[in-house]
Amino acid sequence: MNNFNHYYDSEEIRRVVSVIVLNEDNVLSRIVGLFSARGYNIDSLTVAPIPQSQYSRITIVTNGDRRVIDQIVKQLNKLIPVLKVNEHVNVIEKDTVLIKIPIDQDISNIDVIARAYHGSIQNVSDDAIFISATDAPSRIANFITVMQKYNPLEIVRSGVVAMER
Repeated sequence: MNNFNHYYDSEEIRRVVSVIVLNEDNVLSRIVGLFSARGYNIDSLTVAPIPQSQYSRITIVTNGDRRVIDQIVKQLNKLIPVLKVNEHVNVIEKDTVLIKIPIDQDISNIDVIARAYHGSIQNVSDDAIFISATDAPSRIANFITVMQKYNPLEIVRSGVVAMER
């Protein structure tokens, strides 16, 4: 093996893996247990039932070198309730964030910033403004950074959902 291939194989990569499973008890804990037992990190995890079926889709964002990613896919395929595992390379990814800002802020500035990230003001209470945005994960991370100057009271992120192009 030449040095280039060795370097490429050990390069850290980010991957989105979707797992189709039977929608039954204990499946999620088995999948998370697989990751934790082997010391693999989960950056994001979302789970939702697939409409009009007995299945659920688990979307996992993880990272590691090529060997680690291949091992994750192989191990997931061995689990009994798992029907299909897809390691995605060319995907559309979306992440959603809800941010609660103190009411003493200028709503018009916040609305302009939110719209730049496909977001908007969702609600206003006596003491807080609630903003949501849905965009690519890196843009949501940037949106959260930008919103820090408004001293958020709370930030909640949904996790990544993805679909092959």
